[in-house]
Amino acid sequence: MYAKLIFRNAKRSAKDYLVYIVTMTICVTLFYAFLSISSSYYNPDIGSEYDFTLLSDGMKAVICMITLLLLFLIRFVNHYMLRQKQKEFAIQSIMGMEQKTIGRIFFAETLIMGMISILIGIFFGVFCSQFITAMLLTAYEKSYEISWTLFPDTVLWTLSFFVFSFLVVGIFNTRTIQKTKIITMLSAEKENEPEPGNSRWISVAVILFELITVWAFITGIQKVWFYYDARFAFPVRLMYWGNILFPLLTLLWSVFCLIKKEKKNMLITGLLICSALNAFATASVVALANKYYLPLGAGMLNQYLLFLLIDLLFFIGALIYLASSFIVIWKEKSPEHRYHGEALFFYGQITSKLNTTSKTMTLICITLVLAIFLFIAAPILTGWASGYLGVRSMYDVQVYSSYNHVYEEKNLPQDNYEIITDFFAAHEIDTAYDCTFSLYLPKKADFHNRIKYDFPVVAISLSDYNAIRKMLGYEQISLGKNEFITQWKTIATEEERNSFIAEHTSVVTDGGTLNISQQSYSEEAMGETLYNVYTDVLYVFPDKICEELLPVIRNRYITTTKNITYENARELERLFAAEYPEQAESGALYGVRFSTLQTNSAIANNFILQTGMIYGAVVLMVICLTVLSLQQLLDAGQYKYRFSVLRKLGVDEQHINKLILKQLRVWFGLPIIVAIMVAAVVIGYFIQTISAEVSAYIGFTTLMLQIGATVGILAILLLCYFISTWVIFRCSVNS
Repeated sequence: MYAKLIFRNAKRSAKDYLVYIVTMTICVTLFYAFLSISSSYYNPDIGSEYDFTLLSDGMKAVICMITLLLLFLIRFVNHYMLRQKQKEFAIQSIMGMEQKTIGRIFFAETLIMGMISILIGIFFGVFCSQFITAMLLTAYEKSYEISWTLFPDTVLWTLSFFVFSFLVVGIFNTRTIQKTKIITMLSAEKENEPEPGNSRWISVAVILFELITVWAFITGIQKVWFYYDARFAFPVRLMYWGNILFPLLTLLWSVFCLIKKEKKNMLITGLLICSALNAFATASVVALANKYYLPLGAGMLNQYLLFLLIDLLFFIGALIYLASSFIVIWKEKSPEHRYHGEALFFYGQITSKLNTTSKTMTLICITLVLAIFLFIAAPILTGWASGYLGVRSMYDVQVYSSYNHVYEEKNLPQDNYEIITDFFAAHEIDTAYDCTFSLYLPKKADFHNRIKYDFPVVAISLSDYNAIRKMLGYEQISLGKNEFITQWKTIATEEERNSFIAEHTSVVTDGGTLNISQQSYSEEAMGETLYNVYTDVLYVFPDKICEELLPVIRNRYITTTKNITYENARELERLFAAEYPEQAESGALYGVRFSTLQTNSAIANNFILQTGMIYGAVVLMVICLTVLSLQQLLDAGQYKYRFSVLRKLGVDEQHINKLILKQLRVWFGLPIIVAIMVAAVVIGYFIQTISAEVSAYIGFTTLMLQIGATVGILAILLLCYFISTWVIFRCSVNS
């Protein structure tokens, strides 16, 4: 009998569970698709130079951790279903059914819906896994062929995770039903949520914001006291004083409202404006610190980023909280809109709902900002890492040294690293190019200059430089008798390059004075180990001049005819570490990089980062859109009565449908528009902060294409949820 009741209830509630089923199906599909590449049965052909274990284990951990967010979604949906079914539970209790049994029936009902979602999700996950496989093989630059495979261990992981989630939430639901009184169930539909004036969350938010503002004010005073200099550029002086004046203005406004006993909305409106000013001031710290090389450490910059985060969070919360008041004020000041058609009904619908859901809308908006940022940041970070990989691993083998901790010239590295030659001979590894070279100090007196960010620029001989260019397929260069040129890292900006060249048109060396060549610089990528620490430039001197200079760095670059296998690279790395410890007794630092190992770890980490961020963003986006949708659909009973009154007053169905569409547009549009505004500011600030890396490793054109594709995906996801909600809402109201 209970089984029949469970299936009947599930069938009757199918419409209420529709969005939930769709949401869970999407989540199961993504979970299975992303996790499938960690299956023990998954063996892609990526070549002997790669090891798939790192990527497989990393993906499993990341996907499972992110999917824990779905516990919130499952709990949220069940909470609303409990609230909607309170009257039904009360009637069953009055008829003599134990509340413990009612809880178990409800749990079985939700479990059935969940299992349907799991089965459908796994089915679609098999198809979606092909896209993940295509992404993976593209990352490894391998060809791709479609193969439809169901991985048993991934299916088991999917079932275990989601069934466990349903069980945990089901236990809480059963306990909630057992403890709820029948009279409370009967009156659940008549309960009102607190009005904005009684909302405690905004009061707590204001107090916390004031405390953080006091901290920011004290920090601003300390920075002016210890670091301020009247000779700073005007933007820097403005930044220092802005981080004192704007927090002070915020505190004075709060004191003024307290003394005058102004309304809470007036206080929050002023704090809303102040939070925007504070955010501008704190955001300028990191940007100007990098541009003007201000003496602010990483800890201080992180502190100001924390202030910026607090300001943005409060701005979102205050704006959402005041949205209803703004609408009421606009309505009162615009009689032509207020009395036009069914405008009064529309405004009443919106303001009444915003009054009771401001906290939920704020959390949704903040989560949407995070989701959008993850979507946009994923291609930026992975593109940056991929571009940086191309610069780091330009050679199959790079051996490099450093003299940072060498204080006697006799201990400077002068080895030719024959251990690599012997290993290649023993394993029959042929080399296409092999260049061992030294880097020199223009003046021997600079050997003891060890000031951070002021290390001397080193030089390379023209013959060694041309040998490396030949390895990379670049054109050879030539120099006059007393000429030199500069070689720059790709990350260096044009402004830095022009400024350096203007100040170094000639260089005094131990072998004579050199003048800069007509072709003053070269900026082709040649690897990072070609430069001295904390420098972005390298001198190229004639060979005869270098013979008179002090060699301080000894490097060796090798390219092989075939890729070195992963096992050989790992073995040679261990041998090199044993022969050349990270820091020798002489103080010299030695290091070796293998393109095979760097590429393997970089691709794996990039893929885990990209898929993890995208998967996390999709999960967050789905949670937010599901909450927005259910908040409308689960109140359809009240809306049904309200719209029926409109019909009795003579309003036709066409106007009612327009009202429904307008209501959903506002309901979805408010948090999404606010989230897009804040996310645009955050992302713009993020891109501006790393503009040099974006220009060097990604390119702004490629970045804009990636952002455009991401925006398209977000728009499609939003459109699907909006249309689904609109269709179901209209059917619920019209039935």
